[in-house]
Amino acid sequence: MDNLQQLRREYSGKALSDNLGFQNPIAFFENWLTEAIGSGCMEPNAMNLATASTNGNPHSRMVLLKGIENNGFVFYSNYNSSKGLQLAENFNAALLFYWPELFRQVRIEGQVGKISANASDLYFYSRPDESRISAVISPQSKTIASRSWLEEQWEAAKNNIEATSRPEHWGGYSLQPISVEFWQGRPNRLHDRILFTIIGESWTTQRLAP
Repeated sequence: MDNLQQLRREYSGKALSDNLGFQNPIAFFENWLTEAIGSGCMEPNAMNLATASTNGNPHSRMVLLKGIENNGFVFYSNYNSSKGLQLAENFNAALLFYWPELFRQVRIEGQVGKISANASDLYFYSRPDESRISAVISPQSKTIASRSWLEEQWEAAKNNIEATSRPEHWGGYSLQPISVEFWQGRPNRLHDRILFTIIGESWTTQRLAP
């Protein structure tokens, strides 16, 4: 893999002016997400979720953003999964969105809490039957005997989909941001980086060196 150092691409994203025109980074993020969806980015709502256990070991994985409610970034998971157990120990987490087609990324840091059971129910029962079955039968992050065992559990549950209800160990989380950084790839590696940080109830804005 000696050729990795030779892989280069010029970034040609449009500039982020010093006057963004947005006082709230959530509104600015929603604008970027709309552009990512409209540009045909693959999985525009995919985000890397980084967590850490109490001993400080970091963990990350890709999840899907399913809503922005009360300025919080909402996603769903098994509360007994690795990420769920880590968030129970340490509610500080970070998100990363990356849209290579637009030469853009957004880094978000904040604190995560569970959303209401009612809100989790509303989303769970809006999902396709197959997705609901998978959420019910999968002991997420736990060791299982084989792929065939998992498929057997899925087939057995499929025959009784009417009785499939949301498990208590499955539901939503919301990350409330304390900082949001917008990164726009620019020519000559002179990228634009705009950082929003919340102080009290107000957001401050800084431009960072690339």
